[in-house]
Amino acid sequence: MHAELPAQAARSRRAATRRDALVGGICGAVVVLMVGAAYAAVPFYNWFCRATGFNGTTQVAASAPATAPLGRTIAVRFDSNVAGGLPWKFQPEKTEIQVRIGEVVTVYYTVTNQSARTTAGQAAYNVTPLTVGSYFTKINCFCFTEQTMAPGETRQMPVVFYVDPAIAGDHENDTLNTITLSYTFYPVRDAAQSPVAAREVEKPRGSL
Repeated sequence: MHAELPAQAARSRRAATRRDALVGGICGAVVVLMVGAAYAAVPFYNWFCRATGFNGTTQVAASAPATAPLGRTIAVRFDSNVAGGLPWKFQPEKTEIQVRIGEVVTVYYTVTNQSARTTAGQAAYNVTPLTVGSYFTKINCFCFTEQTMAPGETRQMPVVFYVDPAIAGDHENDTLNTITLSYTFYPVRDAAQSPVAAREVEKPRGSL
């Protein structure tokens, strides 16, 4: 009987070792999954906002809608802000316009680098009411790229957009009269050596 005790102790030690290895493996896998989830959270959140219009995130399209513009009009207001640390003057050429739903419209913002050095910024944006983000669609926007401005440079930057005709089928927006498109430029600390600003677009005749 005494001879069996060392064997039992050895089996117990092996079982404990396997159990510890299993627990360690599970814990390691959980850590890896948590780290991976943390890295994936931001791009997933951005994708989710673009796909659903959550938090006023606008949509992106390559061309005009397939349907003709509707007779219903809506006011679109334009807001501009500059975060601290970026010495820019930034404002829309028009603060409000009336557009037909489904009509492709081009508007311009003007930005001036008021400092004596090259600076760079990138715009964040949203629309309000937040629930209309899924219907406000941009075809072209300066917010898609980092903007690098020479000392004293002034630039006109276009925004091409339309309000999706699908909004007419959303009865929660039957009384919607105004949409506000808001931009805030933030400084880019590590600016690229070469400008990556959006291509300047010559104003077409009759543009807003």
